[in-house]
Amino acid sequence: MMPIRRHRSAKAAAMLLTLWVPAAFAHVQPSEAGGLLTGLQHPLSGVDHVLAMVAVGLWGAQLGAPAIWVLPVAFPLIMALGGMLGFLGLPIPGVEIGIAASAVVLGAAVAFELRPPLVVAALVVGVFAIFHGHAHGAELPPGQSAMLYSMGFVIATGCLHAVGIGIGTVHRWTWGRQLLRGAGAVVTAGGAFFMCKALA
Repeated sequence: MMPIRRHRSAKAAAMLLTLWVPAAFAHVQPSEAGGLLTGLQHPLSGVDHVLAMVAVGLWGAQLGAPAIWVLPVAFPLIMALGGMLGFLGLPIPGVEIGIAASAVVLGAAVAFELRPPLVVAALVVGVFAIFHGHAHGAELPPGQSAMLYSMGFVIATGCLHAVGIGIGTVHRWTWGRQLLRGAGAVVTAGGAFFMCKALA
């Protein structure tokens, strides 16, 4: 009896989703719909963003449950708040330095296999997420939907975290732990490079 109910619930959810998607885009202009694609592309357009976001997934994988899902969920949620600040034009000092610092710190956390309490790890990730979100929000192209643009960069960020988690699964083997530590060192070096550019 229960499998039949679950099957019906799944069918109902699929039908609602099918009806909701066209409705959601029914009144969206082509220029606004472009916001979703722009948002998806934006996190991938900067190597500093990519390094930090992949590092979140790597670190979560190293720490294991529950950090493996807490960190990749906390980052996009808080990043969205930072994005709102960017949309509103509210300044945050040192955004580029903060982004570079995120790669340095998160890369070092992976390289040294740091294991702070979960609250501390989530706080570190959250602070850096504000800088990344602000940078995305401040660069919303004119005429595009802020909501769709936000959805795009949050989805892309989640995908980058997933890449990090996928790579991080090698942590279960000795050679994999060494590989991850090396990857963390590369992220830190990349962050140091972008830090020099930001300070120049």
